[in-house]
Amino acid sequence: MGDSVYKVIEIIGTSSKSWEDAAKQAITRASKSLEELRIAEVVEQDLKIEEGVIVTYRTKLRISFRFND
Repeated sequence: MGDSVYKVIEIIGTSSKSWEDAAKQAITRASKSLEELRIAEVVEQDLKIEEGVIVTYRTKLRISFRFND
């Protein structure tokens, strides 16, 4: 294997269940259009509250993928 070049982007996944599920949703969707995902790092987590109830969990991820020749 020779030298490689990687690109890093940030994506946000959402879920009504949990932050973990929000991260899974983001990776599942990203893997449909990006190849050779390598690393995912949780950058930030937050949630949306309506009338005192959590309605959406949001997880921001920094992911890397390899450029192909």
